[in-house]
Amino acid sequence: MSFTSKLKKYASLIVQSGLNVQKGQTVVISGSIESYQLIREVTKQAYARGAKEVVVSYSDDEITRMKYQNLPAEEFKKVPAWLASFKNDYAKENACFLYIDDSNPELLAGIDPQKMANWQKAAYQAFDQYYELSDNMTNSWCIVGGATKQWANKVYPDMSDTEAVNALWNAIFRACKIDEQSDPNLIWQKHKESFERRVRHLNELNIKKLYYKNGKGTEITIGLNPDYLFAGGGSYLKNGIYNFPNIPTEEIFTSPNKDDVEGIVFSTLPLSYGGHIVDDFYLRFKDGKVIDYGAKTGYDILRGIIETDEGSHCLGEIALIPYHSPINEMKTLFYSTLFDENASCHMALGKGFSECLKGGIDMNKEELLQNGINDSFVHVDFMMGSEDLMIEGILEDGSRVKIFENGDFVF
Repeated sequence: MSFTSKLKKYASLIVQSGLNVQKGQTVVISGSIESYQLIREVTKQAYARGAKEVVVSYSDDEITRMKYQNLPAEEFKKVPAWLASFKNDYAKENACFLYIDDSNPELLAGIDPQKMANWQKAAYQAFDQYYELSDNMTNSWCIVGGATKQWANKVYPDMSDTEAVNALWNAIFRACKIDEQSDPNLIWQKHKESFERRVRHLNELNIKKLYYKNGKGTEITIGLNPDYLFAGGGSYLKNGIYNFPNIPTEEIFTSPNKDDVEGIVFSTLPLSYGGHIVDDFYLRFKDGKVIDYGAKTGYDILRGIIETDEGSHCLGEIALIPYHSPINEMKTLFYSTLFDENASCHMALGKGFSECLKGGIDMNKEELLQNGINDSFVHVDFMMGSEDLMIEGILEDGSRVKIFENGDFVF
């Protein structure tokens, strides 16, 4: 199958299953200039599906780096009014948002991490209406991958530029289940059904806590909320529309009780965050909060994440992915959280999900906090799964049930 044929199938998957674009809906796309072929094909198919308008916001890694090199940290505390209006106004019009993950994983290497921290916090505050509508399951959004030269060179350092970009595109297509014979939307419908079976089982167990242990040194107990819900694959919006926020995805996830986490967890894959790499790190928790941490690479970046606000000291998500997942079996380190988090069990510091609590999508932030769902300006996934990971569920009556053995689901 030619690259053009694969790209068309990929765009179809994004438009129909990722965003689930509805007739008369505006589509807002963010991606780099190198992803123009994918963006054009998505635009074409979105209009064919009945989109009202497709609005594209292009970026350029080189220009982005120049900005971070030349502007002082204080300037990154300011978000232009026009940019806030752009995001918030389209969200209020029920637009759907596509983000193409295609940046150089080390785009901001050597840049003062405080600049990125300032921008993350300022943007969260300025785009408040956008985030509120996303968090309460009103707007659909989707993150997908797009192969670019700098990213491809990081993943495949021994190849030429052309070879590396082609290899990365093929890896993306494979991870997203694009094949020659089948409609990817039908494949992902079956993928959805497999998630739903496991989610239903986990939600019926009435788990009080999860206990994790592996040979890396992780040993941690995480409390769940009394009305917890696991979710998996995609999500149902308030209007009943189903979409996949991440393509690819292999995860089943929930938001734990923010105040009930005890123990230590070690990373098993590098974390690419804001153009920086954090690797070989650990987090120690007590009463739900990080009380100690360390990293062999990117310590200052890790510190900046944790110190963003009060909520960034706590977990907002725990996700279950079998070690022998299709993406992990590709034996490719993508240096992209979108892909690497689907090769390994992961957790996330920061904001939790309203959909992971019964009735949560109808609660405000204060009500979610009162019911154990964390809130923060950030949500940062990190990978901690391993081939020997064991996870037990501790039930309300004190009995235990095995969830994971040797890195995989036992059911």
